[in-house]
Amino acid sequence: MLGMALAAIDGTIVSTAVPQIVGDLGGFAVFSWLFSGYLLAVTVTLPVYGKLSDTFGRKPVLIAGIVLFLVGSLLCALAWNMGALIAFRIVQGLGGGALQGTVQTIAADLYPLKERPRIQAKLSTVWATSAVAGPVVGGLLAGYADWRWIFLINVPVGALALWLVVRHLHEPARPRPKTRPRIDWAGALAVFATGTLLLTALVQGGVAWPWLSAPSLGLFAASAALAALTVVIERRAAEPIIPGWVWRRRTIASVNLALGAMGLLMVAPTVFLPTYAQSVLGLGPIAAGFVLSVMTLSWPVSAALSDRVYNRIGFRLTAIIGMSAALLVLLAFPLLPYPGEPWQPALIMLLLGAALGLFQLPLIVGVQSTVGWAERGTTTASVLFCRQVGQSVGAAVFGAVANGVLAARLLDAPAPGLPDDLDAVARTLEDPGALSAAATDQLRRAVDAAVDHVYIGAAGAAALALLALVVLAPRRFPVIMEPEDRRP
Repeated sequence: MLGMALAAIDGTIVSTAVPQIVGDLGGFAVFSWLFSGYLLAVTVTLPVYGKLSDTFGRKPVLIAGIVLFLVGSLLCALAWNMGALIAFRIVQGLGGGALQGTVQTIAADLYPLKERPRIQAKLSTVWATSAVAGPVVGGLLAGYADWRWIFLINVPVGALALWLVVRHLHEPARPRPKTRPRIDWAGALAVFATGTLLLTALVQGGVAWPWLSAPSLGLFAASAALAALTVVIERRAAEPIIPGWVWRRRTIASVNLALGAMGLLMVAPTVFLPTYAQSVLGLGPIAAGFVLSVMTLSWPVSAALSDRVYNRIGFRLTAIIGMSAALLVLLAFPLLPYPGEPWQPALIMLLLGAALGLFQLPLIVGVQSTVGWAERGTTTASVLFCRQVGQSVGAAVFGAVANGVLAARLLDAPAPGLPDDLDAVARTLEDPGALSAAATDQLRRAVDAAVDHVYIGAAGAAALALLALVVLAPRRFPVIMEPEDRRP
């Protein structure tokens, strides 16, 4: 849980200190890569670490991930300009990829099926606590100390996690392979390069350059060519990083697609709800964060109780019920009155967290239970990889949708100079004297319409998740019963 906390708190604690970091180091034009670079490194390394953990064991991979994350944290604290800080954030992300996938796999290794919901729910509380504590701690350190402490605070937490893992994590004995394990370095490099180009195209498209510009089209074309090359390399490899059975098995393929769609819909609350709370409801950053954080309160509670449902009706049907509820909740968001009260979107988020807790945990526990130890790391990594890619795709697609709706609504605005993208809206509304009352109201209504369209799109992603489960997933997951599961 301490190792997971390093990765969980990282994004929220850094975001609050961006003004201080930019003020000290400069580089406002590229500061978004503090987050994009980290996310890219985490995502593209997940399949690699999953395969390595299946080959050499979880403990060495987890130790390497913690050490790499701490080295990156120390380097970030010593950064002398924005370029160096971005590079060191990527080093942090290389460690974060090992933390996210390996901890989830270890939880399935150490605990029998009947105990996994309790353990996974505890891991969910780490993310919930980090979502609430990260902005508070980051704001305090940036405001009253120095922004470099937001990276240095990782060192004692990581050192304690490292000591506990080295001393107390004892993996079950496994039979040694008859032949020396071979690492698919060519496949790992191909996966890394493909993911890097694709995520760069998704993150920077519509931001650093237009979607139909030469850089954007070139990156998409290059990523498609590398993806084809990766398939060729992996088919020929003796021990591929992403083996073909990940997509040939109906259970794993359906869960990958369903959680990829969940990553897509998660962009609506995590990215656009804070903008809605500040620009439409007029809340401050802390109050806007609270509207979002209530989702993290109901999620682990629902996840902890999900075993009482799936033990009776099965993993697939439980996840279908959870995503069906999420679909209805997402469709309810555009029905909120304008401008409305803060408790209304907060209630929506509370219900959404409960629905997604009932959806995600049964799928992760279920798919981990269909494979043995030697395939569990790869399976878990593929699920998390698809979820991360879904989030990147969602940020690109819904960002384009929101900005398109905003520009269309402001086409005949009564006041000149109104912003035509969501990033500039908050800055404009912070200066109430810059706009007339009519222009301010029109701007708020345009933001309201843009976020409503994003939530409708998120509902479409929920429908895709349901389609993957209904059409592809087997009615009963082929669970492998281990000796611990057979005990009364």
